[in-house]
Amino acid sequence: ELGPAVAAAMRLSAVLGALRPALPLLLGLSLGCSLSLLRASWSHGAAEERCLAPGRPAPLARGAPPEAAEGGLGPGHEDFRPRIVPYYRDPSKPYKKVLRTRYIQTELGFHERLFVAVLTSKATMNTLAVAVNKTVAHHFPRLLYFTGLRSAKVPHGMVLVAHGDERPIWLMYETMNYIHQHFGSDYDWFYIMQDDTYAQAEQVKALVTHLSINQDVYLGRAEEFIGGDEQARYCHGGFGYLLSRSLLLKLHPHLDSCRNEILSVRPDEWLGRCIIDFLGIACISQLQGQHYHTYELAKNTEPEKEEEEEFQAALAVHPVSDMTLMYRLHKQFSRIQLDRAYQEIQDLQMQIRNLTSLTPAGEAGVTWPVGINAPFLPKSRFEVINWDYFTEQHLFSCPDGSPKCELSGASKADVGEIIESALEQLNRRYQPLLRFSKRQLLNGYRRFDPTRGMEYTLDLLLEAVTQKGHSHVLTKRVSLVRPLSKVEIIPMPYVTEATRVQLVLPLTVQDLDYVANFLDMFAMNTLDTHDNALLTLLFVYHPYDAQRVGQVDVFAGVKAMVGELEKRYAEVKIPWISVKTEVPSQVKLMDIVSKKHPVDTLFFLASVWTEINMEFLNRCRMNTISNWQVFFPVHFQEFNPSLVYHGEQTASSSTDFLRDGHFDRHSFAEACFYNSDYMTARTKLAADILDRDEVLESMEVFDVFLHYSGLHLFRAVEPGLVQKYTLRSCNPRLSEELYHRCVLSNLEGLASRSHLAMALFEQEQANST
Repeated sequence: ELGPAVAAAMRLSAVLGALRPALPLLLGLSLGCSLSLLRASWSHGAAEERCLAPGRPAPLARGAPPEAAEGGLGPGHEDFRPRIVPYYRDPSKPYKKVLRTRYIQTELGFHERLFVAVLTSKATMNTLAVAVNKTVAHHFPRLLYFTGLRSAKVPHGMVLVAHGDERPIWLMYETMNYIHQHFGSDYDWFYIMQDDTYAQAEQVKALVTHLSINQDVYLGRAEEFIGGDEQARYCHGGFGYLLSRSLLLKLHPHLDSCRNEILSVRPDEWLGRCIIDFLGIACISQLQGQHYHTYELAKNTEPEKEEEEEFQAALAVHPVSDMTLMYRLHKQFSRIQLDRAYQEIQDLQMQIRNLTSLTPAGEAGVTWPVGINAPFLPKSRFEVINWDYFTEQHLFSCPDGSPKCELSGASKADVGEIIESALEQLNRRYQPLLRFSKRQLLNGYRRFDPTRGMEYTLDLLLEAVTQKGHSHVLTKRVSLVRPLSKVEIIPMPYVTEATRVQLVLPLTVQDLDYVANFLDMFAMNTLDTHDNALLTLLFVYHPYDAQRVGQVDVFAGVKAMVGELEKRYAEVKIPWISVKTEVPSQVKLMDIVSKKHPVDTLFFLASVWTEINMEFLNRCRMNTISNWQVFFPVHFQEFNPSLVYHGEQTASSSTDFLRDGHFDRHSFAEACFYNSDYMTARTKLAADILDRDEVLESMEVFDVFLHYSGLHLFRAVEPGLVQKYTLRSCNPRLSEELYHRCVLSNLEGLASRSHLAMALFEQEQANST
């Protein structure tokens, strides 16, 4: 037997072994408690042990309110206690629900970075202002043109504000008022320039990103007033100048006084004198280490030959006499920026190579190209990214699923550009020893890697010519990458979730078995929740049924269900429209509905198998933007339960439905769009088909928007739009393409490949026995 000491040691060792994972936590808690007790003993010692400075009030007793201190806290003292303001609502006033914004940026009061104002005139609007618009306007997030008088025709793509007076001082005064009134609360920086100024947009945007927004800034090319104080300077308008939001807010109350009291010929001098007299702020050319570089062009200057450092570093160039000079300047500065970018890329690649040798992977860890993310590594066979094969004439991975299609459009331009780039890189590497020219593209492969971009592998048949003129035909394989560039956020108009949705449900005789479930889901998810949604039924009668509607109405049961809903919900009215046709064309049906609703109606064209819910209706509102975008959701189609579950109980959890179906990309039955957008596109279609109504039978609403509107067509998978399995009846009277889509939708909606394979296996097993 072991002695008592040995047994105790073993028990202690077992306890320590069990507590070993928690020892760091216990030690941290013990140390924290000890330090807090020690700090408390220092902070709350006896009052008689403290030494007070002469004239300083005695400290407050513990628990005493801050008002007990004599004299209170001095101004600027930041050590204050928070005060909780209790919520109080006046019972005499009606309660109003607070509408919270959907975007965090709006709710937190963030501002956009830069607003640009271009001062132009009636004489130069169609020349210099157009040149500014074509060179730098697309680089700025918001740019407006201000003029006194406008010409008869405003150039396309320019937002122009006319004040009605060509006097320069009046134009400047009205412009500052307009900017403050419409944009003063939305932007942090305001850049004012003339139409005879060339500004490097990217450099101006980089400048404002490095400046603090909490200062009164008047930044530009500082000039002295004629006969004035040397310390008082104004910003020369020809080279542009930058105003901060805080300065604009302080300046606005004094603009009327400046207009009446300050006399000047030049608008930039008038504005500078106004800022100096009423705010005491003079123009500066540098701030917080950032310099506002400018360059003054001489007469007959050739921008292509300007190599001065002052010219290359300039943010603004003035004066620009004509449009051609503006375009030449833009070309030269674009070349300068491109050279800088390439040089910066080379420097970064060299740094990456030098640093990679110090990593554990060593030089083997350098990816190709240097600085681009490594290729995606699949973790299973389902994550493998396929390569698409192509030649110079054909593509062998077609969008419609066909094995071979003609290479055209953007794909053909992409292949041509890649081949040209490959030859350029080969000649750059091997010249002057060899010069390559293309004979033929033997094989081409490409794939999109979401971690790095588009990858290409080309087998090229080349002719190599030496310096002595000898030629040789050879085959060379090259690899190229078109990396993902800077991601940009596309500006979109602001929409809310308060828009009313008008559901349109076309019904045929074949749909009668599913109407009851649709109405039940509509009542539960919209009427019970008081969602801002209405329903209109469209009864599509066959001519034979329409003749017998007096004796037997095939839609009598549906109309009875609608009556029961209207009795249950007294404030709800569900209208219906009756249509007689043999071919229920989606466009023809929508034409009838469109005429009976206002132009600002938001339609949701639904199908009888759709289960309506509030989540999808909100996305319908957010993804549909009037005069900008229409939304065609890809609904989720559940598989045939008899093939998937073999008579067993289906999955009860709503989170499992994605395993038991697929997103039906062949169906375009559901759509969200505004009536005004549909009417505009429909008018263009009518002018194109010239009363040939048979063309409408081969089209859907999607085709109308695709071919006859300039709107964005947003097509995305929608997990909130679920349809139960059903074998749909495909109308052979429709066009071949629409009939083919319907058949494919039925076939792919049966089951997954594994379920179909299992069903075939079981059938073969049953036949063999």
